[in-house]
Amino acid sequence: MDEALLRSLTPSVLAVLVRRGADFAAAEDAMQEALLEAVRVWPTDPPRDAKGWLITVAWRRFLDASRAETARRRREDLLDQEPAPGPAAAAVDDTLQLYFLCAHPSLTPSSAVALTLRAVGGLTTRQIAQAYLVPEATMAQRISRAKRTVSGVRFDQPGDVATVLRVLYLVFNEGYSGDVDLAAEAIRLTRQLAAAIDHPEVSGLLALMLLHHARRAARTAPDGSLVPLAEQDRGRWDTGSIAEGVHILQTALARDRLGEFQAQAAVAALHADAPTAAETDWVQIVEWYDELVRLTDSPVVRLNRAVAVGEADGPRAGLAALAALDDSIPRHTAVAAYLHERDGALATAAQLYAEAARKAPNLAERDHLTRQAARLNAR
Repeated sequence: MDEALLRSLTPSVLAVLVRRGADFAAAEDAMQEALLEAVRVWPTDPPRDAKGWLITVAWRRFLDASRAETARRRREDLLDQEPAPGPAAAAVDDTLQLYFLCAHPSLTPSSAVALTLRAVGGLTTRQIAQAYLVPEATMAQRISRAKRTVSGVRFDQPGDVATVLRVLYLVFNEGYSGDVDLAAEAIRLTRQLAAAIDHPEVSGLLALMLLHHARRAARTAPDGSLVPLAEQDRGRWDTGSIAEGVHILQTALARDRLGEFQAQAAVAALHADAPTAAETDWVQIVEWYDELVRLTDSPVVRLNRAVAVGEADGPRAGLAALAALDDSIPRHTAVAAYLHERDGALATAAQLYAEAARKAPNLAERDHLTRQAARLNAR
């Protein structure tokens, strides 16, 4: 039994059922029954057309589960009247519809992520729960609520690609926990989306993911502690992923439809291109952050820009840029500590590192900042 094949076919089959008129929850129930039937039948009687087999069986299960005969006939009549698109167009439309459905604006970000992993990614509820370090029952309730929310949703307007990309980026940023590598899963799903839709920001997000993921092996020391970008062993970076990410980014930028993910990927590419931290082109990075500020006006982008200004024009210029920002922005205190250390104010920097450690969002970051404070205090 080819489990990878079943997993890859699940989203497109589920999307066909939804397009034919099944509500989301009923369609997934029918899909799960079809998968169970495939596990039972395929080892001894494999189908010639795996996707067609799954669609046929799942649609029959859905019809069998329909309680009212009139509802069943109405759905069948609508299906008979529906014009049949070409196979390639149908596959693209179905895949996109499922992405848009799972990223529907009526869902919370956490629910949209969970539903995307379940319906598009084909992960089990248990796998998703383990990845998010929550009980399986909790994740099952979250996914059930999400399915109820989107049940009956019909697309009479084009879906919002930007919302889909934000959901995929949330998945990517969860990284790795348990037996599910969410960063790798996000890259897989974004590749799938890029194959279904020709959009420069989809390419920009895929490039950004590949460039960030390329540095993964160098981000932590053997003891699990964080290694800052400037101190990473660049020989451990994945040059294949970097080359692919840069190529995808260059192709997207050539279309002259700049978006925030393309700009973020350009920053990541400049870091990846530098042989050493000292050779980083910080002036050009500041220029890309200026573009990002124009595109998003995000406080976090402005914070990152302050760091880049501190590297390009000196720590006092960075502190001046930082002074214009709200100090409640996450990691503001850590940036202030770093820039003060660069400016030689070691006592102030040590105090700020300690304060930043108390505000850190996770244990690894807290330990890193605590060590920075201890290092300066020791001096």
